[in-house]
Amino acid sequence: MFALCSNAGMTDSLDPNDPEYDDSLDFVPVPLLRKRANGWTAERQRRFVTALSVMGAVGPAARAVGMGRASAYRLRERAGAESFAEAWDIALAVGQDVQFHAALDLALNGVTTVRVLRGGKVDVVNVPDRKLLNAALLPKKSAFARGLGGATGAKATRET
Repeated sequence: MFALCSNAGMTDSLDPNDPEYDDSLDFVPVPLLRKRANGWTAERQRRFVTALSVMGAVGPAARAVGMGRASAYRLRERAGAESFAEAWDIALAVGQDVQFHAALDLALNGVTTVRVLRGGKVDVVNVPDRKLLNAALLPKKSAFARGLGGATGAKATRET
């Protein structure tokens, strides 16, 4: 189950296996002034939202469908893009959550590395990655610090 930010105006959690999940990403494509083969067709918009729900970042999702990040933001700002923008926000939150959990899993469970040493000896190592764990937790820590302790916390200096 994926937990989403409640400040985005969405439900508290969405499960990709839940039929309601597909409905939350369903949207009315942005109306186009002219049809272009390499433009933001309705199908490309749907693929972009799907990519966004997996990748959790606008730039990579736009590149995945052959478009640019700036172009995606311009499409979002067009008249009639309200439904697309809402699906974008939901997909972005889901994608960021997916990426967070994937990074956290790798950080806690580690990655198995197989090395072949001299003489044919095989060394198998599975070590949790503390740097990846810190990177995965950093956005959550920052949000917590801004919300609760950002203004009241004392800054440590050499003198203190």
